[in-house]
Amino acid sequence: MLERLITLFRPYIDLTAWMGLCFAAMLAGSYLTQPGLPEWYANLLKPEWTPPNWVFGPVWFVLYTLMGIAAWLVWRQGGLFRTKLPIIFFVVQLLLNVLWSYLFFGLRSPMFAFAEIVVLWLAILATTIAFWQANRLSGLLMLPTLVWVAYAGTLNFYIWRMNLP
Repeated sequence: MLERLITLFRPYIDLTAWMGLCFAAMLAGSYLTQPGLPEWYANLLKPEWTPPNWVFGPVWFVLYTLMGIAAWLVWRQGGLFRTKLPIIFFVVQLLLNVLWSYLFFGLRSPMFAFAEIVVLWLAILATTIAFWQANRLSGLLMLPTLVWVAYAGTLNFYIWRMNLP
């Protein structure tokens, strides 16, 4: 009986696990962002096309939700052994996402954060391509993150350049 229930609910258990991983990364990034927001980030020179601070949380919530669903769809294609490379790319880009928050807000280094966000964007591109090959919908679900990180990278670059000593 229990085995049948587990089999029945397995897809939802897996989805919950992938969403949990993504939201854990989101919370870690948010935690690392908080110390730098009130004074340091508020006092940086920023381009006029910088969104207000309240926009970032909802955007990242949507992006992490899409990433979790995308990873789950790839996982459903065959678990770790059939989808090992796409899953590795995915986990790497999640870790790089968290690292960016630490570099930008924790270390208060737009320069290091910009160098890292280039690597992050490439990791998201690799994930998107690998996901597309495993499950086309998963690749499509990664596109908003790819676009947003390109925008964030451009913003990061301008903040770095505008605040050189």
